[in-house]
Amino acid sequence: MMRILVGTEKGAYLLSESGSDWQVEGPMFPGWKVTAFGQTTGGTHVAGVGSNWFGVGVHHSENLVDWKPSDSPPAWPEGSERKMEQIWTFHNDGDRLLAGVAQAGLFASDDGGMAWDPVTSLNEHRTREHWYPGAGGLCAHRILSGSGSMWVGISAVGVFRSDDDGATWVAKNDGIPSVDTAEGGERPEVGYCVHGLAHDPADPSRIWRQDHQGVFRSTDGGDTWERIEEGLPAGFGFVIWRHPGTGRLLTIPLESSENRVPVDGKLRAYASDDDGASWSVAGSGWSDAPQFTGVLRRAFDGDGDSGFCFGTSGGKLWLTRDVGETWQELSASFPRIAAIRIVA
Repeated sequence: MMRILVGTEKGAYLLSESGSDWQVEGPMFPGWKVTAFGQTTGGTHVAGVGSNWFGVGVHHSENLVDWKPSDSPPAWPEGSERKMEQIWTFHNDGDRLLAGVAQAGLFASDDGGMAWDPVTSLNEHRTREHWYPGAGGLCAHRILSGSGSMWVGISAVGVFRSDDDGATWVAKNDGIPSVDTAEGGERPEVGYCVHGLAHDPADPSRIWRQDHQGVFRSTDGGDTWERIEEGLPAGFGFVIWRHPGTGRLLTIPLESSENRVPVDGKLRAYASDDDGASWSVAGSGWSDAPQFTGVLRRAFDGDGDSGFCFGTSGGKLWLTRDVGETWQELSASFPRIAAIRIVA
């Protein structure tokens, strides 16, 4: 039985498969923005929540219904001018749980997310004074790890890699156009608006990147990047996902930075079965009705089997159970969807 956690601008919801229909429970955290889901190595579920009045919190649950707050959520040191605006992502690196936040930073927990420490080596990187926000804020929103390395995507700063367990970090954006640099101008070390990252767990140096400036691939851990957009109606978007078994890639193109909706109102995922060399519409089941709605950068998830789900800024959910061959729009509607997690 599939279950889907949906984080929205107004609380979280749990969808549970019931025959040919879905049971909806919630809202959990009513009135709070729910922006990230994760799970500890011990199996405890975690949720990142936020409020314009009460700040940011991390909550824990064993059953996805009853949630308890952490006593010490991620926080900047007392006296810091930085604001803790949002939990963007959780990531497991061995027994350690990591969180990417806005304003951009990386935090680590060694006790299942109850207490958090800043990863100073990245948060106080020598380029920090040149970190500037994109339209979605200054946010550390994607973390990858494998084979002794770790990558963190920060908007609108770029990708950083560490090869020494987080002791040092190097910007890895060669081949990506910067956001503001004129053609032919000197390339800055930072100033690259990465929107999403995915990699091959069997070979983590193979990475795919959905960027503000297009879709890219690296075969050397981010040392260099090449553009891969053949067959896509647009290079802009926020979603990039790779199926761990087949290697199929999925992305959801949006028209442009200025108009962040599907091209011609045709909401479609696009698939690549050749590592991104070419793309085509993924499968069947898509609506012919115009859909001028976006998909945010954490509003999707795969279940490790054949399932993949994404949610839209218009509050709708789309699901495939066969890695994108057929698609189903679920009947329930929600507030603006910020986060998705498929759970067993």
